[in-house]
Amino acid sequence: MVFEYSVQNEAGTLAVAERLGELLQHKGVVYLKGTLGAGKTTFSRGILRAYGYKGAVKSPTFTLVEPYDLQWGQVYHFDLYRIADPEELEYLGVDDYFEGGHLCLIEWPERGDGFLPAADLEVELVLRGRGRHISIVGLSKLGDSICERMARAFG
Repeated sequence: MVFEYSVQNEAGTLAVAERLGELLQHKGVVYLKGTLGAGKTTFSRGILRAYGYKGAVKSPTFTLVEPYDLQWGQVYHFDLYRIADPEELEYLGVDDYFEGGHLCLIEWPERGDGFLPAADLEVELVLRGRGRHISIVGLSKLGDSICERMARAFG
């Protein structure tokens, strides 16, 4: 299942992301794709806001992962842009982050090919003038269900 939607500004991106966060219900693996500046970190901020997080959300480009401790559990926000070889992830022990049903948001997932778990959803953000075109693809039962509910919410 695929959900597609265009937004005119950052507020629109955040609104789509917040709704997605509500539907994820604190679990899953979400791949975030797009060029530099496409809005992947903004989208992550919207998902976190769905859970009441009010703090700053920065791209974990240098730390690779930014954990967010929320009332119900953990969200892990990855940025793999600086990974030169996917094997680096094994040495960093990222497998631990994917155990236990946490929500994992992964920017630049293609840099971790072969070492990342399968995604439930793939979100692609494409710049369109000042706006963005958002494509969300369901890659699991959970992902397909969420895409269907996104289509109803924004249809």
